[in-house]
Amino acid sequence: MSIVKEFLLLKRDLGGLIILFVMPLVLVIAVTIIQDSTFKAVTNSKIQILLVDKDKGSVSKTVFENLEKSKYFTVVTQIDNKLITEETARENVYRGKFQLAIVIPENLSSDLQTKVEQNVEKIVSNLGLTDSTATAEPQRTIKEKEVKLYFDPAVQMSFKNAVMSSIDKMISQIETKSIYSTFQKQLGEETINFEQKNFITFKEIIPRINNKEVLPNSVQHNVPAWTLFAIFFIVIPLSINIVKEKSQGTFVRLRTNPVSNLVVIIGKTITYSVICMIQFYMMVAVAVFLFPSIGLPSLNIEGHFLLTSVVALFSGFAAIGFGILLGTVASTQEQSAPFGATSVIILAAIGGVWVPVFAMPKIMQYIAKSSPMNWGLEAFYDVLLRNSSFVEIIPKISLLFLFFIITTSIALFYDKKKRTV
Repeated sequence: MSIVKEFLLLKRDLGGLIILFVMPLVLVIAVTIIQDSTFKAVTNSKIQILLVDKDKGSVSKTVFENLEKSKYFTVVTQIDNKLITEETARENVYRGKFQLAIVIPENLSSDLQTKVEQNVEKIVSNLGLTDSTATAEPQRTIKEKEVKLYFDPAVQMSFKNAVMSSIDKMISQIETKSIYSTFQKQLGEETINFEQKNFITFKEIIPRINNKEVLPNSVQHNVPAWTLFAIFFIVIPLSINIVKEKSQGTFVRLRTNPVSNLVVIIGKTITYSVICMIQFYMMVAVAVFLFPSIGLPSLNIEGHFLLTSVVALFSGFAAIGFGILLGTVASTQEQSAPFGATSVIILAAIGGVWVPVFAMPKIMQYIAKSSPMNWGLEAFYDVLLRNSSFVEIIPKISLLFLFFIITTSIALFYDKKKRTV
């Protein structure tokens, strides 16, 4: 009867119940579409780069050719049929019309070649391979050259680092090639063909499940994260219902029955566990069946359905325990609703739902481990992305259940203490 009572309370607020189911679905669809389109925009479309060539030599030509060959960049050297100057490039980038401008300094090619020749001559001379009777010419001092990069102030730091790393690698390859060529000339071996390919390369080894490569995508990251967010949002209606029972006298009538408060708590736990699982299965159904029809990757739940259901159930327990504690401690709905919403957002923020934990400052990474949302999220990732077994996720679901036990026990103790006083 305690369970029936809880369902009757939910039935009276159909609008709130619909919002509880519909809003998370809208949220997960919207966020996944945005992140997936952003991912595709970065990987499938080319970014326009302004190139200001003051060098007019072999280095600038090589930079231009390498950028043009790239899958990610398109080089722009003219605006309105006029060659771009550094001032024009800076103005366009800082106004947000372009994300990046590269300015290659004057005499870069000639000065680079001269500097390399000077260094090679020193090495060859020290090895005794030069004519000792020849008069050494005074060497011209070559100043260091700067390739200037102008970034749109709105671009992310990760984009800046990736571009700077790419440009640095490109320039290093040009310098290496110049050194090889100069050695050939100094040694008089014009026919030597030095191999220019990288000796060390990188290859990503992608995990396999049933001999199929598992490629992580926006859906596999977003569905678990926002499912947890939705599950924890039941804190609000649960705490409000508990406050209503106290303010309307329902709780007093319940206490006059020969039933312990634990039975009432169990009734609430079972009822809201059902709500959590319905939320989870709705999210999964949308990710599996609806996402492909709107151009998003489908959620690969094959072989993981049972374990993800277990994680969702224990995440629901943690959310229910928190809601019961909040409803027990709060005196009014004005206290429980804002505090519940705010606390869920904070737990999501520090738990890694919005920003990956590894990208947080060191102190926040330690704090994140105290969030039940982080435990649930890591358990979901273990199952969906890391192909973990039930034994491997036991520590995380145990923490979730322990959180439920602790919060519920505090709520029971607080209620007993308050009634005793």
